[in-house]
Amino acid sequence: MSRVRTMSRNHYSLGAGLGLALALLACLLLIPASAHPREIEDAVAFQEWQVIDANTGHRVVFEEWISDLAAGDVIYLGEEHRNHSHIEAALKIFEGLLGRGRQPILALEMFAWDDQAGLNHYLTDRTLEREQFLQEVHWERNWGGSYEDYEPLINFARERQIPILALNPPRTLVRTVAKQGLARALADPEMIRWGMTNQLLFDEPAYREILLKQLRLCHAGLPDEVYQRMYEASVFRDEGMAKTIAESLRRTDAAATPRLGPIVSYTGGGHIQYQLPVPNRVLRRRDGLVKQATIYLIAYEPDRAEEIRKLLREHISDYVWLTPLSAHGAPRRCG
Repeated sequence: MSRVRTMSRNHYSLGAGLGLALALLACLLLIPASAHPREIEDAVAFQEWQVIDANTGHRVVFEEWISDLAAGDVIYLGEEHRNHSHIEAALKIFEGLLGRGRQPILALEMFAWDDQAGLNHYLTDRTLEREQFLQEVHWERNWGGSYEDYEPLINFARERQIPILALNPPRTLVRTVAKQGLARALADPEMIRWGMTNQLLFDEPAYREILLKQLRLCHAGLPDEVYQRMYEASVFRDEGMAKTIAESLRRTDAAATPRLGPIVSYTGGGHIQYQLPVPNRVLRRRDGLVKQATIYLIAYEPDRAEEIRKLLREHISDYVWLTPLSAHGAPRRCG
């Protein structure tokens, strides 16, 4: 496989508003990185629906690319929330995987661990109505955005019998970390229930430096201890999502079913950029023994061509997939 990589072993008021701020920041964050010594084709005429290999700067042939992805363990799709084209892109990936005899697993940021029973119920009981499903997965409490934005992807999984993993730790736990700090929050009995008290929450210097910078840009004027707690809550979320993916990979290994997989993780782009938030944490949990690829979905506007080239030079992800602009317009970014 040409681009699916295996990495080595070395390698305000703090309530609902803060929870939303953390979610938006993690999903929209743009993390600068040192440019790699690669040339991005200046002659490339960017177009909607192109997929570009960030390692070479060349466009990929979709049929060849999807065959490479199908041989991997994890595919990370980083979306701009509320962009229907990004749902379409995910569906193209799933159609391609199914067409190559794989049995993919969908992992969604939009659901928390305490939603998993409701997800399983909806996937297996075709008589369960939509409104009852949304109640069982606590949609308004744990995500709160328009369900219609993600419904096509969930309906596809239901129709094609694709398992769905709830990626996020429960929102109540994330808020506890944001309010109390990680050290105090880990003593909460709910942390024991969800298996988080014995987890190594990895503090990567590059991740810390950039995330704290972005927090200050997006939420200026807060005390330093508040920024620290927000940072710890972000680490907690990303480590929790990595835990979900790593545990699913272990179950897949134990099942010894060659067709099962890959896991397709669908989150905001901030959770995959430059490998730092979730992908690197999965690699660490798997001792580097995982084949994975990151795909950054970005709405294409002609006047952003140079920005796209910069993101490719900085290797924002393994691949950049250009899509039509959302009906809601370009996403807001901090800084």
